Amino acid sequence: MTRPFTIGLTGSIGMGKSAVATMFADEGVPVFDADAAVHAMQAAGGELVAEIEALFAGTTGPEGVDRKALGAAVLGDRERLAKLEALIHPAVARQRAHFLKEHRTADMVLFDIPLLFETGGDEHVDLTVVVSAPASVQRQRVLARPGMTAERFEHILALQMQDNDKRARADHVIDTGQPIEGTRRDVRALVKKLRAGLA
Repeated sequence: MTRPFTIGLTGSIGMGKSAVATMFADEGVPVFDADAAVHAMQAAGGELVAEIEALFAGTTGPEGVDRKALGAAVLGDRERLAKLEALIHPAVARQRAHFLKEHRTADMVLFDIPLLFETGGDEHVDLTVVVSAPASVQRQRVLARPGMTAERFEHILALQMQDNDKRARADHVIDTGQPIEGTRRDVRALVKKLRAGLA
């Protein structure tokens, strides 16, 4: 069975990954958002709510998973984090397989996966794309987010692969430190090049 060409999109926090994913969608590329899939599975009635409550009592309520409480339950505890990931990653993989089936007639699809390299997801896509901006730009963007602290930002960075390592492993790097129209032009050019190669 033929399947679409698969692109794995990743990048560290505050690098503009969501904006770039939207640009791919604007070019007619179906986008699977791993974060959105996790949010849906943790919302009221979501398929992971009961299992998360069983593992981490008191972290769910009528609205589903209380992400703040769950974050606090695993913060700094690699063993508990590993348990949570062992629950989430296979569930996301099932959703991704379903998405691929739904879009099997598309020429290409994009998987927006924050921990693409960290979870070995890069082995299951045809091309990896990393979004990257200077560290100063990244820091400014992240610290402007509501409720974000410098300490929390540093903790998130410690869990993610370093930006220079991601760039070194990527098949393609999209610069999000430039004006947004430049980034959009780069995305458009990449999609055009890939489509020409697939034709």
